Amino acid sequence: MIREKSPAPPKVLSVGELARRSGVAVSTIHFYERRGLIEGWRSAGNQRRYERATLRRIAIVKVAQQLGIPLAEIGARLAELPGDRTPGKADWGRLAAGWRAGLDRRIAQLVRLRDSLDGCIGCGCLSVDACPLRNPGDALAAEGPGPHYLDADRRVDD
Repeated sequence: MIREKSPAPPKVLSVGELARRSGVAVSTIHFYERRGLIEGWRSAGNQRRYERATLRRIAIVKVAQQLGIPLAEIGARLAELPGDRTPGKADWGRLAAGWRAGLDRRIAQLVRLRDSLDGCIGCGCLSVDACPLRNPGDALAAEGPGPHYLDADRRVDD
């Protein structure tokens, strides 16, 4: 039996094909492009086209978002990748290494939150003196909005 060789995957994808293969909506692809996370061009027929390597960029964006990395940071890291060629294993390794320290800090923060969360939920604020989130006199207002006590390095003593 003679096997026919299957055709090579296309090197250029339409926006619909990119959406289908990446598992994101067409509107998400347009959003990513407006944010500079991916890049495409218009064909002679005025249709959006993308290199097949864009699939990997979208995968990185999706994974990074699931890790809680903000789109601005994702975009900054993706901008460091080479623009004149498809990024290789070493390029992706450098991108991942750049996120490692931030992810380690986030993991430590989540562990601290997890370990103290049952006390916060169960206390009903009856033990104000022992509350790890207490902010007497609104001492942290000068540091701006947000949950400053979730970062152990920024704790203010009572």
